Amino acid sequence: MRTLKFLLSIQLKRSKGIQQIDGFTLIELLVGMILAFLIITPLLGFMINILDTDRKEQAKANSEQEIQAALDYIARDLQQAIYIYDATGISCLTGTADTTTGTNTCPNVTVNQLPSPTATDRVPVLVFWKRELVSQAITITGTQKDDTFVYSLVAYYLIKDASASTTWSNAARIARWQIKDGVPDPGGKACPGYTTKYVTGSGNKYCPDPGFALFKLDGSGTITQKMNAWTKEATESYTADTTVLVDFIDQTITNVTNVPPAPACATSVPASFSTRDTGKMNSFYACIDVANTTAQVFLRGNALARLQKDNLNYKESSRTYFPNASIRVQGRGYLFTK
Repeated sequence: MRTLKFLLSIQLKRSKGIQQIDGFTLIELLVGMILAFLIITPLLGFMINILDTDRKEQAKANSEQEIQAALDYIARDLQQAIYIYDATGISCLTGTADTTTGTNTCPNVTVNQLPSPTATDRVPVLVFWKRELVSQAITITGTQKDDTFVYSLVAYYLIKDASASTTWSNAARIARWQIKDGVPDPGGKACPGYTTKYVTGSGNKYCPDPGFALFKLDGSGTITQKMNAWTKEATESYTADTTVLVDFIDQTITNVTNVPPAPACATSVPASFSTRDTGKMNSFYACIDVANTTAQVFLRGNALARLQKDNLNYKESSRTYFPNASIRVQGRGYLFTK
């Protein structure tokens, strides 16, 4: 009996050391999954909604910042203007004005004087002459040099690709083009394509841009007629290309969708470009006061183009995605005549 009791006690001690491991039943797993689904799904939808809202707000903020930055850049550019072309003047430079009226507002104009004469995806909106600083270009004595100014012609274009672009958005964009004069020097050297002598530097640094020709103020006529009569250097072709200033500009055509109307003074795009889609847009335009060398510039962006590839046209329900900005600038440059 003692032996039996001893063996039984040992067996009882061993059985107490073995723990029973139980698992979840199938019903318990199903209930747990349903509860998790009911809790996690609303939270997931809430998070997705927050991320989507943040993405949209970021697109709006980016468009507003870029529109304002582009407008500030244009304003600084215009502050140096000595003459700003209105719609009639741009028509003269592009060779599209009606010269049969007898007013002679566009003398000597037969062909486009601006770059890309055959490009139908763009229209010139803002064109002006300005004085530009050239630092340390004129030698005084020895190694001492002084600054000077030269005249340059600047043009801003509204561009919209006819087909999808791999580089730019499906909205429109604004591009800038410029050519400038060289720094004259009677004791200098003749630059390629020009007989006038200029200050020369490494790589013809102070030569005129190919195709540049200075306006002529001599003779009779108003300054408007003289500026409208400007023509490029006939023997030289332009090498300067347009540089994109800002993308994601509203591409909505005004006669297709109910977009905000342009002010009555918006005559910066000549009527001769009315057959082009870019000529039917009012997302980039200017009110020009030639006599006072003043321009009021308007821009409208398109934040929807940052979020999707189609359905980008302006709608009243989505107007917050089309930020507007405007600025009025007077040119502070002046014409220097001998």
